[in-house]
Amino acid sequence: MFDSNAKWLKERLDGLTEFGDPLVRLNELIDWQLFMPAINRAFYKMRKSPAGRKHYCRLMMFKVLILQTLYNISDHQMEYQIRDRLSFMRFLGLRLRDPAPDEKTIWNYREVLSQGGYIDKLFEAFENHLASKGMGAKIGTIIDASIVSAPKQRNSKEDNDKIKAGEIPESMKENLNQFRQKDMDGRWTQKNRQNYYGYKNHIGIDANYKFIRAYEVTPANMADINCFDSLLPANYPPNWYVWADAAYRSEEQEKKLSERGFKSRIITRGYRSLPPGSSIRRENTRRSKIRARVEHVFGFMTNTLKENIVRTIGLRRAKTKIGLVNIVYNVCRYEQIHRLGVA
Repeated sequence: MFDSNAKWLKERLDGLTEFGDPLVRLNELIDWQLFMPAINRAFYKMRKSPAGRKHYCRLMMFKVLILQTLYNISDHQMEYQIRDRLSFMRFLGLRLRDPAPDEKTIWNYREVLSQGGYIDKLFEAFENHLASKGMGAKIGTIIDASIVSAPKQRNSKEDNDKIKAGEIPESMKENLNQFRQKDMDGRWTQKNRQNYYGYKNHIGIDANYKFIRAYEVTPANMADINCFDSLLPANYPPNWYVWADAAYRSEEQEKKLSERGFKSRIITRGYRSLPPGSSIRRENTRRSKIRARVEHVFGFMTNTLKENIVRTIGLRRAKTKIGLVNIVYNVCRYEQIHRLGVA
């Protein structure tokens, strides 16, 4: 635990608490041990040896990733901030005399979680926690996707054609250092006549609490409707509603939803050309008011977490970074619900 016996240190920490240190609230509200089963599985096959430096507490390292995502900090800057900020040290349970994990340790820890796909398991652990607290989804699912940009790749047209075909361009084979720094998985897409390069975060949130209940990370050129089925709950009560914008609507989709027992509330295409008083236009307005709740989620990620870009290389690492953003959103939403007393 954090050593606060020194009078000056206690006074400084008390002052941070009075100023509303949000990390104190998170530590009080969340039992971080709920993530340990998934973390232990991720590191189960790691070599066990008494030789060398003792590894850092794995739960503490996971909280480092939470901090890193919450404040949008690089590995290098994270090492500095842990050494510099008392609020970070208190959140992590580090004493002033304790060594801080360096940037390479943070990178390696995240890589272990990434290579085994354990971010999904950590996401599920918190979802199970929400259900145990009576915060399971109760009404229906709202589905949408957001583009997460990645650094643009300056490739020739010939190289891009080979990359899209799943091949490695000859120019990159000759220069392995260049190849290692190339993102071969990100793709270009267009939205509102503007071009974007990167990935998409497809999410399904519940209509009552606005927690993310399911997500998929894909290259940016993946059509939203291709991830629609995977974002729907496997188990749901009767009369489960599904809201989405018009990009997800088709006669086939409506039929599939009806056959599975879902009640579609997907926006009807072309409604803007209808007269203002038409029944379809009025119904779309009602549906849009609920569907718009998903924009609050993306707004939090962009405006508060500043996580509208990933600077990793490849789909696997992009899934890790975006998955962590989804976990942190749910953690922050959980804290907000308790703080506002709207549970």
